[in-house]
Amino acid sequence: MLSMQAQQGIQNVVLTPHFYPQYQELEEFLQQRDEAFLQLQTAVKDLPQCPHLHLGAEVHYYGGMSNSEELRRLTVGSSPYILIEMPVRPWNDRDYRELELIHRKLGLIPIIAHLDRYLGPFRTERIFRRLEALPVKIQVNTAFFTEKATCRKALRYLQAKRIHFIGSDCHSTEHRKPNMKEAIDRICRGTDGQMLAYLQSQAEAVFCKM
Repeated sequence: MLSMQAQQGIQNVVLTPHFYPQYQELEEFLQQRDEAFLQLQTAVKDLPQCPHLHLGAEVHYYGGMSNSEELRRLTVGSSPYILIEMPVRPWNDRDYRELELIHRKLGLIPIIAHLDRYLGPFRTERIFRRLEALPVKIQVNTAFFTEKATCRKALRYLQAKRIHFIGSDCHSTEHRKPNMKEAIDRICRGTDGQMLAYLQSQAEAVFCKM
């Protein structure tokens, strides 16, 4: 996957293994992640133009997570940004409040992972409106732009700057493979290239804080 990303001109990759606090202790997760990272670094040391690798995690949401100082160990590199996977159910007031408290109590900036999965014809505007009132950032998957059924909608949200980050969410070289270049090409065609600089500035804001 890193070789494919290098061929697409990707220079930075954030590694975000899933962390499910209801199933695993944090120390065990961090140990497994660090061991896997060392193995990966060894495996790609001779890979031409290998992207720079940053450790992170996709943290499954749970009530009261704003009370955990340990969340700081799961941020993207040393930045204050933390990728959070929200529950697959309608979000209530407590959920939105929890996101606000993560920032207020811990000084972290939640990135809502793959928001495109939660959008629907009747609740899209409400979700955006609630999130835009909070100190959070919004990430969507490349598939939001590459799939014909959602591409036009994705471009509209991006042009309104309601999307801050795009992630490949790649899992293998076959199924959900790296396809960032395809998404970037769609964005450049659909916005005359105007939004690419905006997305780059959003990403740079994260990396410059590491």
